[in-house]
Amino acid sequence: MAFTFLTRLPKSISLLSIAVILTGNVYADSSDDKRSEFVDVGALLPNAVLDIRYFGHHNFVGKPVDGYNAPKCLLHNSAATALKKVQVAAQTQGLSLKIYDCYRPQRAVDHFVRWVNDLEDTRTKAEFYPNLGKDKLLGDYIAAKSGHSRGSTIDLTLVDAKGNELDMGSPFDMFDTLSNTDDPRISAEQKANRYKLKSLMTEAGFAPYSMEWWHFTYKPQAYPATYFDFVVE
Repeated sequence: MAFTFLTRLPKSISLLSIAVILTGNVYADSSDDKRSEFVDVGALLPNAVLDIRYFGHHNFVGKPVDGYNAPKCLLHNSAATALKKVQVAAQTQGLSLKIYDCYRPQRAVDHFVRWVNDLEDTRTKAEFYPNLGKDKLLGDYIAAKSGHSRGSTIDLTLVDAKGNELDMGSPFDMFDTLSNTDDPRISAEQKANRYKLKSLMTEAGFAPYSMEWWHFTYKPQAYPATYFDFVVE
């Protein structure tokens, strides 16, 4: 049936259009003109702390990830504008944002998938997935398509005036139920810290992801069915 459908399409319809019809998803390459709508958050929020993990070696892959040519946080301007409100609100409480990841090129996501399928590479297991087999990570924790590639999703935490991270009960990118926002094993202080971050983000229009206390997506997303692939530079 699918083949019959495709053969009846007008010749003017491109392969990309066919992909949209069949999957609802647009894969946008590095030449996409929407790149101009993305903002360098480091320049917009000079007081925020940037710890772009996939640019370096301290991440679950254990090395720099494809597509990260600079330790920058890029976001669509709508999400970046909302994030500025979060930073201002955090500073009134003597806190600041610490950012781990923002826009993520599709080629980086592809790198994650290759890594998760290499079951022999378990160098980072002790820190990032101590209680799970690597074969259990694809799905809830690592996806073949990521909302980060749309430019409206961000991973972050809060730091105090000295730059110390608030105790959230689990580190960034720990693949474990302990990272669920409401995991019952965390202390009252850790839960309060998670909810402090959650409150700041939701008040600015970001939606949380219950499995990862650090993960938020600005709604509505500017490009909800698009996955961009221009590099971070």
